[in-house]
Amino acid sequence: MKYRFMCCIYFGFIWISLSQTVSVFDHKTQKPLEGVSLISKNPKASATTNSEGKADISEFKGSKHIKVRLVGYTTMYLKYEKIVEKNFKISLNAFGFNLDEVVVSATRWQQSSSNVPSKIVSISSKDVKLQNPQTTADLLGISGKVFVQKSQQGGGSPMIRGFAANRLVYTVDGVRMNTAIFRGGNLQNVINLDPFAIENTEVLFGPGSVIYGSDAIGGVMSFQTLTPKLSTTKKPVFSGNAVTRFSSANTEQTGHLDVNLGWKKWAFATSFSSWDFDHLRQGSHGPEDYIKNIYPHRQNGTDVTIEQDDELLQIPSAYSQVNLMQKIRFKPNSNWNFEYGFHYSKTSTYGRYDRHNRTTNGNLRYAEWNYGPQQWLMNNLIITHGQANSFYEKVTLRLAQQSFEESRIDRNFNDNQRRTRRENVEAYSINLDFIKNIGKTHKLFYGVEYILNDVNSKGTQKNITNGIITDVADRYPQAKWNSLAVYVNDEWMLKDKLSLQVGLRYNHFGLEADFTKNLDFFPFNFSKAELNNGSLTGSLGAVYRPNPKMTIRANFGTAFRSPNVDDIGKVFDSEPGSVVLPNPNLDAEYAYNFDFGIAKVFGNRLKLDFTGFYTLLDNALVRRNFQLNGEDFIEYDGELSQIQAIQNAAEAYVYGIQFGLEAKLVDKLTLFTDLNYQIGEEELDDGSQGSARHAAPFFGISRLRYKFLNDFILELNAHYQGEQSFKDLAISERSKDEIYAKDDNGNNYAPAWYTLNLKAQYRFNNRIVLSGGIENFTDQRYRPYSSGISGPGINFVFALNFRF
Repeated sequence: MKYRFMCCIYFGFIWISLSQTVSVFDHKTQKPLEGVSLISKNPKASATTNSEGKADISEFKGSKHIKVRLVGYTTMYLKYEKIVEKNFKISLNAFGFNLDEVVVSATRWQQSSSNVPSKIVSISSKDVKLQNPQTTADLLGISGKVFVQKSQQGGGSPMIRGFAANRLVYTVDGVRMNTAIFRGGNLQNVINLDPFAIENTEVLFGPGSVIYGSDAIGGVMSFQTLTPKLSTTKKPVFSGNAVTRFSSANTEQTGHLDVNLGWKKWAFATSFSSWDFDHLRQGSHGPEDYIKNIYPHRQNGTDVTIEQDDELLQIPSAYSQVNLMQKIRFKPNSNWNFEYGFHYSKTSTYGRYDRHNRTTNGNLRYAEWNYGPQQWLMNNLIITHGQANSFYEKVTLRLAQQSFEESRIDRNFNDNQRRTRRENVEAYSINLDFIKNIGKTHKLFYGVEYILNDVNSKGTQKNITNGIITDVADRYPQAKWNSLAVYVNDEWMLKDKLSLQVGLRYNHFGLEADFTKNLDFFPFNFSKAELNNGSLTGSLGAVYRPNPKMTIRANFGTAFRSPNVDDIGKVFDSEPGSVVLPNPNLDAEYAYNFDFGIAKVFGNRLKLDFTGFYTLLDNALVRRNFQLNGEDFIEYDGELSQIQAIQNAAEAYVYGIQFGLEAKLVDKLTLFTDLNYQIGEEELDDGSQGSARHAAPFFGISRLRYKFLNDFILELNAHYQGEQSFKDLAISERSKDEIYAKDDNGNNYAPAWYTLNLKAQYRFNNRIVLSGGIENFTDQRYRPYSSGISGPGINFVFALNFRF
């Protein structure tokens, strides 16, 4: 009997050792924890738990120091033998506040945020499920730290620290999304991304040019999409999510499905989403100037003005969209990982609402002003090798090809000529990124990058009565833009409590543009343009951690933006009476930024986070009055228009503060607040100072959240924005009657506003989650600063998530 008992113990121990699959769960709820990272330096290994809280740790065998970490939980350090003694089960204790989390946006590699001198904010998938953003632009807005402008419902242009559009960088799975036609005005490209297919979103505030090159002046938005999950056992793993959602303010009908199938070495992840939005209803209480109760309609070959039955509907604002993602992962052994991703997004045609509000002599100016279908396609291959040698600990090669298509379609009221301008960009990129430990104190991040953009533009005009098509001026020249760069970034651990980061990047950029096709329409005194130049940027930052509950950061960094095809070659009407023409004589603009931040936890009840920043933009690319062959005005679109062009003609600066508070009022009730205040000014033609266009007024979010275990969450929150008076509006904004309300003097301004919102989420079990709420339940009529369309009025939102 004793012999049998000893054999059972022995073979049981052998069976447990061979399984080598660890299970990680919450100590209090006993529920599995997904996304837990396990890291060992000797042997060098890493793993992440799947949706069942499991991970294969066979590579960790013999390790004396395994770090087990998940944001919001106390980090554990265990020996491999200790995990075996625990039968490969680890329980983590939830931690009230956390100053340390794993981030990737600072260097493209996973690292601790406590070693990063720049401010980085992560938007977790848990917050996304509770807040139910309709688009990825709205996803950024729920952070409370990113201001989002909209010119139409199918849009969303982030503003970060007084910068927007082509002074911000977007990355998807580490691949640059910015193209050579990203403009200085507001951009809508972020809606190409599927919020349901995003695992994690990070926003890096301030310059990021050392790692990301041109455009990374105000910040970097890094989106990590779903990663195919491998099986930790010999059996294949199958999992997925199905989501359906409805909202009343725009009769939203949304459906999403993602599926993961994984074996030990192969895994596949598929995602599909579909959205359909009707015209957006704005609120009942607010400025009358935001109400437009008419819209154009083609009837019996004539444009007529239709009076709306419901004056609060914003017509036209309806649109639809589909997204598809397919990923394939192959991991033949612990040293190699291959991941291929295919992404596709397409919108319907949708109206630009602010342009439909323009009038001429009291009548509607446009019968049509629409964006054509916006399409984005990306193929990318990511290869990672993790065997340490003299040159690197790990290396990642990213190869990507992207195709962008967008178009603008407009027709004046009772004009038979419909003008269409279509743009196509083929973007190719190669990134080779290395990480290398040098001794015990230095961690080196370095790499090379090459980017090529091929821009094609076509302008046509169709007579809608007889179908005759003729050529009109193209929006852009036929052009190629390229960039070649090398960079190095050193993370230096001086002491346990102090670390430094020093970075340097050299970037060479070039552009070739051919304006020949537009010479028939404009008397340009040039037919071609070339750029061939370089930029050197750097950063120096420090992080001091006097104790585990306090972090002090300081960072100085430079950034640049090289002129792109939009800057040099665009032809467009910015506002009535003005037309922007090409200017081939441009240089890069440079930013110099300093920021300082402190984060501190007081006891287990209060966390405060403060960051102050100042950015100077030198040689700024701005729109200014211009001459063509000595003339100040030309006839454009039937109107005598002031000639303007993008020029290196100014200095600009932005400074401000970001403040965050998290307070546990009682054990289950928490208060969150994020506040943002910035002032931006730029040099005007006469040398005086005027407001910068993309410096948003004061804005923020406050949330009061009640959480009962993990099954029920109830949140009351408020979104708000301060007033932007007429004198504080940028000069270019003051004449935009279709966007702003009128003050007592009849001048345009952006009124202050707030919305009150109630959110709730109930988890029936590990598979079914019901969430919803009432947004703007006081039915305010509001319009975010610089936006051309009002936000939704009272809005009932319901979403059902089924996990399998």
